[in-house]
Amino acid sequence: MCIMSSRLLPVLLILRCFLCPSLLPAGDRIIGEISATRSEALGRNGMAATSHPLATLAALDILRKGGNAVDAAIAANACLAVLEPTSCGLGGDLFALVWWNDKQRLHGLNAGGRAPMGLTLEDLRKTGLERMPERGPLPVTVPGCVDGWFELHQRFGRLSMEEILAPAVRYAREGAPVPPVIASYWKSGQLLGRLYPEFGETFLVDGRAPQAGEVFRNPTLAQTLELLAAQGRDVFYRGELADRIDAYCRRVGCYLRREDLAAHKSTWEEPVSTDYRGYRVWELPPNGQGVVVLQMLNLLEAYDLRSMGHNSGKYLHHLIEAKKLAFADRARYYADPAFSDIPLRNLISKEYASRRRQLINPERASRILFAGDPSLSRGDTVYLTVADRDHNMVSLIQSNYLGFGSGLVPDGTGFGLQDRGALFSLDPHHANSYAPGKRPFHTIIPAFVSKDGRPYLSFGVMGGDMQPQGQVQVLCNLIDFQMSLQEAGDAPRFRHGGSSSPTGDFMLDGGYVTLESGIAPTALRDLAARGHQVRFERGGFGGYQAILYDTKNDVYWGASESRNDGCALGY
Repeated sequence: MCIMSSRLLPVLLILRCFLCPSLLPAGDRIIGEISATRSEALGRNGMAATSHPLATLAALDILRKGGNAVDAAIAANACLAVLEPTSCGLGGDLFALVWWNDKQRLHGLNAGGRAPMGLTLEDLRKTGLERMPERGPLPVTVPGCVDGWFELHQRFGRLSMEEILAPAVRYAREGAPVPPVIASYWKSGQLLGRLYPEFGETFLVDGRAPQAGEVFRNPTLAQTLELLAAQGRDVFYRGELADRIDAYCRRVGCYLRREDLAAHKSTWEEPVSTDYRGYRVWELPPNGQGVVVLQMLNLLEAYDLRSMGHNSGKYLHHLIEAKKLAFADRARYYADPAFSDIPLRNLISKEYASRRRQLINPERASRILFAGDPSLSRGDTVYLTVADRDHNMVSLIQSNYLGFGSGLVPDGTGFGLQDRGALFSLDPHHANSYAPGKRPFHTIIPAFVSKDGRPYLSFGVMGGDMQPQGQVQVLCNLIDFQMSLQEAGDAPRFRHGGSSSPTGDFMLDGGYVTLESGIAPTALRDLAARGHQVRFERGGFGGYQAILYDTKNDVYWGASESRNDGCALGY
């Protein structure tokens, strides 16, 4: 429902809350009165936070066996590939930030795949397509996840890959019960079984999605994981699994080939950062969208957000307008730097933010915003974070893009191929236009925060375009409003949609704002009066995991998204 008149807003909200008392808004709460859904987890020797309890337990087991944070993160991600295939898997991409304590530095890994060499922009345009499809053979790009695991392991790992992948192999072979939230996502993807038989054979039970509490097994994926443990990454990119992927793709009209897999290589990147009120916030550079977070924080630091009141209309208005400005730049500049000259240093400069900030009208929502000159949707993802006794910390995010990815499941592998190529533009003049061997614009972004040169926070927020705006909301909750780690994730969120995008869409009407229940009616009236189009929708507000390191007490604090199935555990 879209609310076009601020006069209708109070009546509708009162009726909504009267009919459903559980949705009563939190009111104009003051700092310290936001209730956390649970206590934070605490630990001195290690901490893990993931979107599935069994993956969290697997990470802790690896830490107890003498593994480090990287070993545990790989183990957890492999388990999630089995337990939460709706969002991630071996056919997707991976990005990570790793704080390695003995080096006292942050490392960045881009394990994103590239477009097949056998498909060109001209080929796509000849089909009459105006934009990349979201399913099927055309948006498939090289899976980078497996190479990401082995890159991380080669540089930082301690245990053998056989030990690390053992929990995932066990869950794939013996099965595990499906939690409620994952079951609901699974059900929304079951129609893919009608389009792609191999999908149904792998991920459905008698033609339907497994129900909450039902045990799901994937013995074929168990065999794939055992191959990786025994033979290493080359079995995936140059060996038996590469042959299976190639043969399947040729059969179904997908352009991914063995040569594309063999040519794949992850890249180690220097993370980029900005200072926000004494905290150094780190992200990976494009082709991802992490720089949006830095641009938004630079825009917002000039305002006294705390005095505006948490989730007040004025506060939300300023965050939304900052998001629109950053997304306008995202739409124009964010792309594969191997193909585009991105003015990265200037995009995240304080001077550029100062100029762009002049476009924020404190009383009125903007409708059309162009990218600046810095020369002076939807997504299914898992985020996890792990810390070990040596104070190493991993911030890792991995995804198939849309739920289950492309829908294509190569024979004899047990996993689906991602559809990340759907985020290419078909405009030949766009920085993010499709090209063979090019990485598409990417939505998944791990985050990290340091303070005074020491590790402080490893965290992420899942969910397509929600990720950067969700990260900023969490950081403002922690830094400006001094919430606890769990409160910062539990606090009601907004999501702005309809911005200009790297796929070629352009914002002409200011977009729309979706607000989570718990935001006060006064804030909603205020936003409508400022010209924002306000919607009510369920879900889509992201998923959050975080680990905070308390240097004074040498203690980890862990938090996990209350909107999902996961948990944080320490020891």
